[in-house]
Amino acid sequence: MVQVKPLNDVLQKVAIEELGEVPSRIPEDLEYLKTWISQQPHLRARTDDQFLIQFLRGCKYSREKAKQKLDYYHYMRTTKKDLFQLTDVDNKKFRDFHNTGAILPLPTPLNDTGCRILMIRASFNAQDFLFSDGLRQIAALHEIALIDDPYACIQGLVYVFDFSNLTKDFLAHLSPVLLMNLFMMKERAVPLRLKGVFIINMPNFVEQFFKLLLTYMPEKLQKRIFVCGKNFDSFGEHLPLKYLPKEYGGENGCLDDLCKEYNKVWDEFREFFKQNAEFGTDEHFRMGEPLRCDDAEFGPGGSFRKVEVD
Repeated sequence: MVQVKPLNDVLQKVAIEELGEVPSRIPEDLEYLKTWISQQPHLRARTDDQFLIQFLRGCKYSREKAKQKLDYYHYMRTTKKDLFQLTDVDNKKFRDFHNTGAILPLPTPLNDTGCRILMIRASFNAQDFLFSDGLRQIAALHEIALIDDPYACIQGLVYVFDFSNLTKDFLAHLSPVLLMNLFMMKERAVPLRLKGVFIINMPNFVEQFFKLLLTYMPEKLQKRIFVCGKNFDSFGEHLPLKYLPKEYGGENGCLDDLCKEYNKVWDEFREFFKQNAEFGTDEHFRMGEPLRCDDAEFGPGGSFRKVEVD
């Protein structure tokens, strides 16, 4: 019996029409992945149905792409544990960062049945936390979304960045290597579709850095990035004002309240994250060519090349 949470009618229609899901074939597809995992001596992966089905959905049911993404997901979690493998949600620094309210999923999806919106703010002191702390938080939120957020899984994610409190101290911690890790994890490992990036209140000193960053992004991703000042109405139909938090004139929750409430979610998933210590890769047992953190799409030495965006 397949242990997968049922989708509502809207999401099931999207899964079938856009992701290529054939409900009657799900047991066969899941069994194929489980068999493949069991045959990989280097790979220690979760094999519960709810986790695996998202790799199929996120790869539009290409079994080969799902295998590659599963492998790279666990590879990155092993080689970049400090960024991508959270095992203790009670870690003081992790909770302290969360309690700054810097990164929060908003309760109502875009247009009520669309993408999950992730609100990201520079609401922390650059002397107390690093960008890597934020990256670790995003990775953990992705993990929860993979098994518990059908809107993120089927419709994708939208990121809203508020740079109003961004200072030059923040940029001092933002290295090319950190950016490379972020791109690699998102494009090669996480089976969630990035459908839009909205940036508000961008300071002048960030513009040149941002323009440089754009040159490393594929054209398809560039077209999904929207930048505005303080007039959020300029986002128009792409991001109606009502789907922003109350602090921004919207109706999508109060950030302080959401931050406090989300501590209950971390508590709920405490055991789930503890299990992360059991999963990963052992490159000594990998058959064939080893994976690398600077290969293929990203070029040698950590430089960026063209990446594919779904």
